[in-house]
Amino acid sequence: MASMIETVKSELPDTEGIATPSVVICGAGPAGLTAALELAKHGTRCRVLEQDPQYVGGIARTVEYRGYRFDIGGHRFFSKNEEIENLWTQILGTEMLTRDRLSRIFYKGRFFDYPIRATNALRNLGPWEAVLCGLSYLRAKLRPHPQPRSFEDWVTNQFGARLFRIFFKTYTEKVWGMSTTELSADWAAQRIKGLSLWTVFTTALPWHRAPRARGQITKTLIDHFRYPRLGPGQCWELAARGLPVAMGERVVSIRHGDGRARAVVTHLPTGERRVWSAAAVISSLPLRELVEVLDPPPPPAVQAAGRALRYRDFLTVALIVTRDKLFPDNWIYIHDPAVKVGRIQNFKNWSPDMVPTSEYTCVGMEYFCFESDGLWNLDDGSLITLAARELAHLGFCAADEAVDGTVVRQAKAYPVYDAQYQVHVDTIRQWLEVTIPNLWCVGRNGMHKYNNQDHSMMTALIAARRILGLTIQDPWNVNADAEYHEESHGHADGGGRYVPTPMPVTAIPPV
Repeated sequence: MASMIETVKSELPDTEGIATPSVVICGAGPAGLTAALELAKHGTRCRVLEQDPQYVGGIARTVEYRGYRFDIGGHRFFSKNEEIENLWTQILGTEMLTRDRLSRIFYKGRFFDYPIRATNALRNLGPWEAVLCGLSYLRAKLRPHPQPRSFEDWVTNQFGARLFRIFFKTYTEKVWGMSTTELSADWAAQRIKGLSLWTVFTTALPWHRAPRARGQITKTLIDHFRYPRLGPGQCWELAARGLPVAMGERVVSIRHGDGRARAVVTHLPTGERRVWSAAAVISSLPLRELVEVLDPPPPPAVQAAGRALRYRDFLTVALIVTRDKLFPDNWIYIHDPAVKVGRIQNFKNWSPDMVPTSEYTCVGMEYFCFESDGLWNLDDGSLITLAARELAHLGFCAADEAVDGTVVRQAKAYPVYDAQYQVHVDTIRQWLEVTIPNLWCVGRNGMHKYNNQDHSMMTALIAARRILGLTIQDPWNVNADAEYHEESHGHADGGGRYVPTPMPVTAIPPV
């Protein structure tokens, strides 16, 4: 199979005075760095362009504050794909820990195990509520939504309406800032794949045998995972060593013409501009942003599709608390409507080396918002005060025990999977494949698909191998388990799985 690099590199003049790498990679997150590792392994020159002046890893970076390290969200290292697991091991070696998972839901002053466990849920709900939930589940099985189109439809089919309202509706709407009737069933099917009330009950039975093969495991039910000793950013900091990563370079334009991407233009913090010629481009930029930086611009319909894609933003308030133990969980989902916090991470329980002293604890108070929200625009001092007050309200400590803190804002943390997102993604994807076939989209934001690190890494591996001429696989056919499907069926998301017809959009805030 011929390499794409060999067929095009002789056509590219270097008129900007910049050394010409064969492949330009936009973004030094898990996808971008995985692509760079694969290209480097085969001796192909590349250049990774990262907007952040300090950190690699994207949303999987680890931020350090006064010796305390914390994630931007928690990042478990678990994959059904052995190649990805082996790559993590290769990068981290003995720095990779194996951790027991403990995560719970906080609801009405009680802790519920998550993933949901039948005995725990029934005990906390009480006998009468448990009976009502059981009847609700039976009704869902007897009269399911025949074609579930929304998140609410899909989860109700799996758990019944009553358990949906208790365990899914409040938290999901807090995270996404929109009604569960407006989120697509596609996202639910990926996020909670393989889990139903029947699974919850059968796995609780004493004679239940856990699946032995990695591919049989429901990700939501895994009870242990791997984790770098110094947080997920350690993985990507080590991966970036020896790779040509240009930090602080914000992509402002991707020039294309004659059926291919030809150069990437960046701005530096100093105000300088660089132009990187390219034989191929791998982009993990948010898909909406990618459309905006194309030069010349795409047709109006493609631009409109890009503008219609929406994102949920995210901020973490890391609080340093004067207690050696706060709670045993890795993280807790907060369903209490009296507080704004959606989830609390206990980084010390991910790895003891995430804190510089065992006498203190560092927790990440996670808030989901839009950049236009008042919460996003609060100053850091006000956010730290809010987080300390809410941690005390939940009963984990006194407000004055939170003695220090810092804030990290992460724009475009989560693509929004509303009713029309797949139509917009298809419009953009189809135009790119015809017009700029040497531009490859990878990763969560780059493809506007729900995925974790392993999924993002697999899309990058395939994109790099396509450029090298080593495969004919399509990165869009990697599903949310980082498994590859040869083809899609029906209206699919590129993961080989049917996606229900989108609903008409109603009551969705304008972009």
